Amino acid sequence: MEYSKEFKQALSEFSPIEKDRLIFRLLKKDKLLSKKLYFELIDPETTDQKRNQMEQNIEDKVLLASKYIGNPKYFLVLIRSISAEITEHVKVTTDKFGEIYLHLFLVSKILESNEKLNQQRFDNVYKLYIYLINKIVRALLLIRKIDEDYWLEFDDLLSEIDFKIHENIYLEKLCINNSFDFNWLKCEYIPDHLDLIIKDLKSQGFLR
Repeated sequence: MEYSKEFKQALSEFSPIEKDRLIFRLLKKDKLLSKKLYFELIDPETTDQKRNQMEQNIEDKVLLASKYIGNPKYFLVLIRSISAEITEHVKVTTDKFGEIYLHLFLVSKILESNEKLNQQRFDNVYKLYIYLINKIVRALLLIRKIDEDYWLEFDDLLSEIDFKIHENIYLEKLCINNSFDFNWLKCEYIPDHLDLIIKDLKSQGFLR
């Protein structure tokens, strides 16, 4: 929404008390903005500390969620909820590194349950696996935009994910059937034009 000069001028003429009332009223309606301002203004914890907490949170919640793998719809609901927490963390802290790292960490932790996942029927885990493949693809697209100094840390996680995918028969086949190139799971081999490749794949009905 565009704000006119007149509107901005009218706001600037509010008294300090009126501005404070307006700010608190808006913050009550926007919890995310409230958390972001708190983090930026007075939170004693750093972005790294917040990321470390989120990493532990992911590990704990995926472990709990793994009890419901036999109920694939509910399991995916739980995983989406964890992903939403990562998204909130990123919006509050503007943690670009964490946006990639935490989502890859989530995928890796989910695939630690490969023994249980491999016991499920393919049609029961299809949506989960497509969801995971798209999570990986999204992370790869973001890696291309971040400083190469971070690539080594991502490569460690990508290597773990690569190994775990090949331990999961259905997921491995689904990756192949959706033209996912396993060479992409190393930062230096992510194509510069990966966004165009993915766009073309989706236009052909893949990754869905």
